[in-house]
Amino acid sequence: MYTTSIAIQVLPDEMDINRVVAIVDKVIAYIDSTGYHYVVGPFETTIEGDLEGLMQIAKRCQEIPIEEGAPSTKTYIKVFHNPSGVLTIHDKIDKFNK
Repeated sequence: MYTTSIAIQVLPDEMDINRVVAIVDKVIAYIDSTGYHYVVGPFETTIEGDLEGLMQIAKRCQEIPIEEGAPSTKTYIKVFHNPSGVLTIHDKIDKFNK
């Protein structure tokens, strides 16, 4: 049972779209390395898990673009937390993916 889901969109302040894509790809590779369940969408990535772990992931997702040379980054995060459990990504979207 997941108690939290977050949607995160990382936008490195870069003019070169190829650099933006490369940095976002590194952020997604980091998310993949965490072992948390996630789904990449066209605007944001949704991750499921526990509140503390997801907040650590969100923090790290903001550090990666800076380490990759972006002068700054904007990160938009949506958080849904319910100690009794949240609907999973699959609960929400499977009916639309036939």
